Amino acid sequence: MTIRLLLLLAALAALPLAAAAQDKASPEAKPDADETLSAIVRVKTKIVPNARSAATLGLQREGSGVLVRDGYVATIGYLVIEAESIEISGADGKSVPAALAGYDHASGFGLLKLLAPLAGKPLPLGDSSALAEREPVMIASYGGRDGVNVVYVVSRRPFSGSWEYLLDSAIFTYPPVMNWSGASLIGAKGELLGMGSLIVNDAAGAGTQSPGNMFVPVDLLKPILDDLIARGRVPGPVRPWLGLNAEEMRGRLFVARVSPEGPAERAGLKSGDIVIGVGSDEVSSLAEFYRKVWARGAAGVDVPLKVLQGVQVRDVSVRSIDRLEYFRSKQSY
Repeated sequence: MTIRLLLLLAALAALPLAAAAQDKASPEAKPDADETLSAIVRVKTKIVPNARSAATLGLQREGSGVLVRDGYVATIGYLVIEAESIEISGADGKSVPAALAGYDHASGFGLLKLLAPLAGKPLPLGDSSALAEREPVMIASYGGRDGVNVVYVVSRRPFSGSWEYLLDSAIFTYPPVMNWSGASLIGAKGELLGMGSLIVNDAAGAGTQSPGNMFVPVDLLKPILDDLIARGRVPGPVRPWLGLNAEEMRGRLFVARVSPEGPAERAGLKSGDIVIGVGSDEVSSLAEFYRKVWARGAAGVDVPLKVLQGVQVRDVSVRSIDRLEYFRSKQSY
């Protein structure tokens, strides 16, 4: 464990190693613990009653976020999608309203704009690509020092989510923490390295029994932050979205659910179907499925699927859309 991290951990969690570590470190190496924690905020949202995401995510959501620019808070997107009202509470307990400034489905980040001043210094964005396995880091959730946990990176690997979501190099940590939604992963220099997304049961690797958490690397936020602030989303072509949640089982892709009134449902797909191909290409994993769908073109393209329904193989054409169009159709985003 590095001297920098020892100092920051000692200050944040009142570890008894502080005095010994401080004697060995230069003043420049000592991060300011209170300043670091001042960036961590609580995010509370009330979701519109007819929200598309209400069935899976609920109408009341709460988690953490982090100041990344003056007046702007980054958090995990599922906390704020389809929000009717957003409340941000700072480290000093003061609460202010906020508005959704931007959302990026590809990475999973949401960006909030504060509608009133809030104390706290933005956390600098670090280099998550340099974060190695077995490296100690901190998870900081809202709640001051009580919200700080020391964990270890146990794997860096791709992650496929059933909701048409794929990360090339997600960050997995152990031991698990319970307040993971929007929690900040902080390195030895007091920099933001990732954003908490999930609790998982295989953090150390596929097939292992190792509960932990999955974090979205901050390197995915850095190149899009200015666009989220200026435009609310990343410019350019948008990935096609099918509204199809699938699960990998024994080399098959079973449809777990389809989004109501979404493209897949309109094309006749339903829970229990098995997706076996995209066009003439067979698929057996979520990552393979997503990459072949996205390779067909931008949102609006027809995606030809080969689907096993019962004992019959059917060719199904799904007219993809922009995922945000699905939410806007309820006038809720």
